[in-house]
Amino acid sequence: MSNVRQLRFREALREAMIEEMDRDERVFLLGEEVGHYQGAYKVSEGMLDRFGARRVVDTPIAEGGFAGIGIGAAMMGLRPIIEFMTWNFSAVAFDQILNNASKVRQMSGGQFNCPIVFRGPNGSAKQVGSQHSTSMEHFYATIPGLKVIAPAFPVDAKGLLKAAIRDDNPVILLESETLYSVKGDVPDNLEPIEFGRAQIVRPGSALTIIAYSRMTHVALEAADQLATEGIDVEVIDLRTLRPLDEETIVRSVQKTHRCVVVHEGWSYGGVGAEIADRVQRLAFDWLEAPILRVAQLDVGMPYNATLEQACIPQPGRVCDTVKRLVFRET
Repeated sequence: MSNVRQLRFREALREAMIEEMDRDERVFLLGEEVGHYQGAYKVSEGMLDRFGARRVVDTPIAEGGFAGIGIGAAMMGLRPIIEFMTWNFSAVAFDQILNNASKVRQMSGGQFNCPIVFRGPNGSAKQVGSQHSTSMEHFYATIPGLKVIAPAFPVDAKGLLKAAIRDDNPVILLESETLYSVKGDVPDNLEPIEFGRAQIVRPGSALTIIAYSRMTHVALEAADQLATEGIDVEVIDLRTLRPLDEETIVRSVQKTHRCVVVHEGWSYGGVGAEIADRVQRLAFDWLEAPILRVAQLDVGMPYNATLEQACIPQPGRVCDTVKRLVFRET
């Protein structure tokens, strides 16, 4: 029987990389401060000593450059992991990801694969400023050729990262900086977790809350508060955004007849809008109320701590939104 341990989110990510680098000598890590500094958030702690500077490579502050190096290496048969210090900085490498990584397999008629993982912290943290607080998932989830994953728990972080490293396509892994220290049960010998499989992390019957990454924890906290008022909500953790598990979403909405989508990014053109569209198209006949979204306010993230928290979805705002639907105050 597999032993189960309590690991922090960052430790789970590190284990996934170490195990896959032990398993396959083509896997290597490339990014700013991943080596001698042990990683900006200590995700790669100890990996330089274990694998050496040829496989744990510190780079200059040049995201477009080292993203391009990684893509070229992937086309030549290696399996790079590219760490962005924050996904905000991936904007500098957007051309590489959009026009090279996501398209090379199609444009070469399948002559080149691009088995590369881009990973790093996404969204807000605590007072890191507007230029370090953008939730970038909606940019990347729109792009054919990319797979986009956003785990909420350590076990999923490890299992999904292992699957990403083994995938022959480019994968975007979005990690919340606020989750790096969160602990959770992770079994030994964990196998890769299949993409496109959401999970119901709290069963319920009154309404479906759909969330991912950090917002899954916000949704669960809101569900606990709502339960004290007799409102039993179901919480779905998507785990992956592209591919999206429509089946689990639709089955839940067919049961609860109401839906709220909680995501940290902006609402205009965001992931929540895409999910809401699919719910209304695929489960319209079962809906008894409008689909509502809870998202970041439509502003750049303030530095002030109080204003920052006011911008980000909080359990109280989720509870208020749920009650609007449950009590039909729309």
